[in-house]
Amino acid sequence: MADSERLSAPGCWAACTNFSRTRKGILLFAEIILCLVILICFSASTPGYSSLSVIEMILAAIFFVVYMCDLHTKIPFINWPWSDFFRTLIAAILYLITSIVVLVERGNHSKIVAGVLGLIATCLFGYDAYVTFPVRQPRHTAAPTDPADGPV
Repeated sequence: MADSERLSAPGCWAACTNFSRTRKGILLFAEIILCLVILICFSASTPGYSSLSVIEMILAAIFFVVYMCDLHTKIPFINWPWSDFFRTLIAAILYLITSIVVLVERGNHSKIVAGVLGLIATCLFGYDAYVTFPVRQPRHTAAPTDPADGPV
């Protein structure tokens, strides 16, 4: 039992580090960290705005685990590219609205920092939405066939 656990742990760690080095892994990790920092800033000033950061951090962590463990191939009834696209698009829009409201209200320094970081999060989530837009992704093309293989 201990041997199988020891052998599976490096595989899990390798999968985590391999996915973390991809563009999608870096984006999701940056989203999680940025949401955490925004959550801390909002908690220090106005806890009413912190729910957006909590929800987006949890959703980004879920998608990170799903992509890291290759669950998106094992759960085919969910369209993962479109789900991820709508998650990031909605997050970008909500962060933009929240940041504008927070910056217009003016408050203490942590509230202003949270508003500016929210604008940065808007750019990050917007870029992630642009990158994950399913229509932009290359489609599988059929392999070329040689006409000499079949009847003429």
